Amino acid sequence: MDTPLLVGEETALEPGSDAVWFTFPGAWHDIGRFYRADGRFSGIYANVITPCRFWPGGVWQTTDLFLDVWVPSREGSPRPDEARVEDRDELEVAVDRGALEPWLAHRAGQEAHRIMAAVRNGRWPPPVVERWTREVARVYSSAT
Repeated sequence: MDTPLLVGEETALEPGSDAVWFTFPGAWHDIGRFYRADGRFSGIYANVITPCRFWPGGVWQTTDLFLDVWVPSREGSPRPDEARVEDRDELEVAVDRGALEPWLAHRAGQEAHRIMAAVRNGRWPPPVVERWTREVARVYSSAT
């Protein structure tokens, strides 16, 4: 990437940084563990999407539904008390312009609400996201 990815006013990813990405069959969101270029964990990002369709050869298909959930990190630990939903304005514009059907926008809102409730109750992200850090992914990828 050429420019930093900002979530609100926070740098989530920047040139030279890493992300560990999780996509789950049937889920209405995917998850990224984001890091800064110096390796510091910056937070957990959920992208609200239609469930992925997986095809032979590693091909997959989904539709981004505009809403995102951001759980920033402070000193290396996720801060659920600072979690927030991003890009509601983009979702509204997509519906207003006819790019997204209202029922699908409603479903996206439900998913963001569900994630936020799970964050507040300590049930999100799933344990696999906590275990598969940048360091674990790097060890695994160098061993294969």
